[in-house]
Amino acid sequence: MEQTRTPHPPSSATGAVRLTGFAHGGGCACKIPPGELEDAVRGLTGQAGAGVLVGLDDGDDAAAVLVRDDLAVLSTADFFTPVVDDAYDWGRIAAANALSDVYAMGGRPVMAINLVGWPREQLPMELLTEVLRGGLAVATEAGCPVIGGHSIDDPEPKYGMAVTGVADPDRLLRNDAAVPGLPLTLTKPIGVGLLNNRHKATGEVFAEALATMTRLNRDAAEAALAAGARAATDVTGFGLLGHLHKMCRASGVGAVLDRGAVPLVEGAEQALRDGYVSGGTRRNLDWVRPHLRAAAGVVEDDLLLLADAQTSGGLLVVGEVPGYPVVGHTMAGSGIEVR
Repeated sequence: MEQTRTPHPPSSATGAVRLTGFAHGGGCACKIPPGELEDAVRGLTGQAGAGVLVGLDDGDDAAAVLVRDDLAVLSTADFFTPVVDDAYDWGRIAAANALSDVYAMGGRPVMAINLVGWPREQLPMELLTEVLRGGLAVATEAGCPVIGGHSIDDPEPKYGMAVTGVADPDRLLRNDAAVPGLPLTLTKPIGVGLLNNRHKATGEVFAEALATMTRLNRDAAEAALAAGARAATDVTGFGLLGHLHKMCRASGVGAVLDRGAVPLVEGAEQALRDGYVSGGTRRNLDWVRPHLRAAAGVVEDDLLLLADAQTSGGLLVVGEVPGYPVVGHTMAGSGIEVR
């Protein structure tokens, strides 16, 4: 009789488990492509409900419901496959990414619950403990208690959080509130998708990418609100171009993006030249390409970099936010011009 054997987990030359070897994609690059996702939920948008301030219609980062004249409750969930091999760091990144949806709406997270998929016969539970410990560390930094969660036995490891937040309903940052003639501010560098793809292939560790992905968007959100911003989104799996397109489309405006002003994580351009472009990034660019106008001198690699699928990226804010780089501006019309 043939005996069933449990496969050995992917490991490095030192024998350490490589979590990224269990994932078909990494981080937010494993999202369902934006065009396919929009087709799937098309018939579900426009759902009305008492007190619903923000729903599915414009692809905002979180739902918002009015529970009192001066209080909106925000709700969101985000989880993904391993983006790095270190379990604790993966937990930190996933938590920062989930909390970001609340900050992107101008809110404050007040509670989170864990979402876990774990291949319990292939990966030790001690590794899961490290993942959860990393998530708790970042949530604690955010002042957001983590109270329980839900887990399933899953052949592919997944981790994230469902987060509840609160916000002033008159100061929400929304996808549909952009107006022409304002600067576009980006609060984190891009390019972590390329480096995560390189890490998955080679095991190389990139300290700046890790620091970027684990940094909360709390301070950036507070600065945006203090500057009077009304429109913002966070830049994650659909890339800078994809999330800018969604905001422009929802608001009925166009945008100009200055590729030379967009900050990059150290090593991202080299990873691009070396070919570490994810399938998610290429799908992002294919989706947004019909809405792009590229100036002379803008090459395909420039567009791939701007479409790079980010994990726990920064905020893209309509308006100037002191201390952060301006990367373009909104304009009347439609589409995105890349210069």
